[in-house]
Amino acid sequence: MTDENGAPLASGAFDWENSLVDSIWTYGQDEILRGVRACYADLRENVKKEYGEAPSSFAAMGVSAMMHGYLAFDKNGELLVPFRTWRNTVAAGAAAELSERFDFKIPARWSVAHLYRAIQENEPHVEKIAHLTTLAGYIHYLLTGERVLGVGDASGMFPVDAVTMDYDAGMLEKFDALVADKHYPWKLKDILPRILTAGEPAGTLTADGATLLDDIGALKAGVPMCPPEGDAGTGMVATDAVAPRTGNVSAGTSVFAMAVLDRPLKGWYPEIDVVATPDGAPVAMVHGNNCTGDIDAWIRLFGETFSLFGVEAKKSELYDKLLKAAFDGDRDVGGLMNYNYIAGEGVTKIPTGKPMFLRGENCHFNIANFMKAQLMGAVATIRVGMDILYREGVTLDCIAGHGGYFKTKETGTRYMSAALGIPVKVMETAGEGGPWGMALLASYLINKKDGETLPEYLGSRVFASASSETVAPLPEDIESFGIFLERYKKWLPAEAEAGKY
Repeated sequence: MTDENGAPLASGAFDWENSLVDSIWTYGQDEILRGVRACYADLRENVKKEYGEAPSSFAAMGVSAMMHGYLAFDKNGELLVPFRTWRNTVAAGAAAELSERFDFKIPARWSVAHLYRAIQENEPHVEKIAHLTTLAGYIHYLLTGERVLGVGDASGMFPVDAVTMDYDAGMLEKFDALVADKHYPWKLKDILPRILTAGEPAGTLTADGATLLDDIGALKAGVPMCPPEGDAGTGMVATDAVAPRTGNVSAGTSVFAMAVLDRPLKGWYPEIDVVATPDGAPVAMVHGNNCTGDIDAWIRLFGETFSLFGVEAKKSELYDKLLKAAFDGDRDVGGLMNYNYIAGEGVTKIPTGKPMFLRGENCHFNIANFMKAQLMGAVATIRVGMDILYREGVTLDCIAGHGGYFKTKETGTRYMSAALGIPVKVMETAGEGGPWGMALLASYLINKKDGETLPEYLGSRVFASASSETVAPLPEDIESFGIFLERYKKWLPAEAEAGKY
């Protein structure tokens, strides 16, 4: 919840994680609804505690959620198969075939890749599909009854034409021709959500939607809703990175770097996605399925170790002290290596992940080098992809960082700047991330002036006086990361082999 200028006033949270069920990363429908209600209940109670009463209405609202994935519904609104999240790499073969046919990169996590894989596997649910959407689109539908999607999230379901701001017509025709022999009762565009851009109205909160969110009945229907977006798009908004030649890197459960393009790329690359900002500008995106999840697991282990000795260390203190220990790590990171692959990674061509810590026979195995390997390993994948953009001539003077990787002061900015080789800017609001970016899009819906673009609105209304800290990469850190990255690439076959078992 923000004020009219976008300043955060309150927030609510619910901790969640993908579950691996029958070799598919999923997130249960019951847990989705429970999580949404828990988030709102936490927000409501925090507002009540801070301001004395529970909210009954808002000037505007919006829904943000994990990008892309696969949610297929029948004509009665019933989910046909369990939600297949962005983390899955099982559609890699289908994605590669579509990329060749479209002459355009289709990532394995995109909705159309999952759909085409289901078609290839002759899954019986496909002929029953009436609607496809993303998690944000699903929740938005439950709240408003509108089957729409923001252009940023929609561009991860199927390629979007930057001129028409709609799904690419030529590629739609190619897809329908590809599956024509199946004689499905639908054409692809008919089952995709209608696309809206930032600032367009996307319905209002219904009575059923208000009841779904607020179990005590204080929230009233009628709140204007902005187009729902994925976490990539809201991350761009939260870091003021929606204008050409700006960029941001979001580092949390997953990691992705975004560069808003001022010209098309010369070609397409398996490691680079082309998506859109919430107002439709083309964006080159490097996406990693894994980032802080393995760090979180090790921190929990260290916390349990302390508990065995009767020391109950605060979670924030564990992160702060352990991660900062990395500053004392050796130039060569002690010969240590960490692959944080909870899931597979498309950028490094690892289909199935296994978190793996390795050390050489003559390593310097201490806590400083261990934590340095964790921090560098969490962002190594993103550098592999960014090197392609650098070779393409894409330049960024600075990149804005946000997400959990940056919550521990100094460590995230220092090692991300070393990994990318450019300064990293982190704003005071960096920890707010995508949910705050979504609130800003809701604010833009109702507060923009006639003709005011999203970059103009953010620059003048939200970020004009924003406090931030910019960290330039230290030469010794760039050198250290280079040594680590060389070892990272050299030892990748071990990670690939482990994923087979």
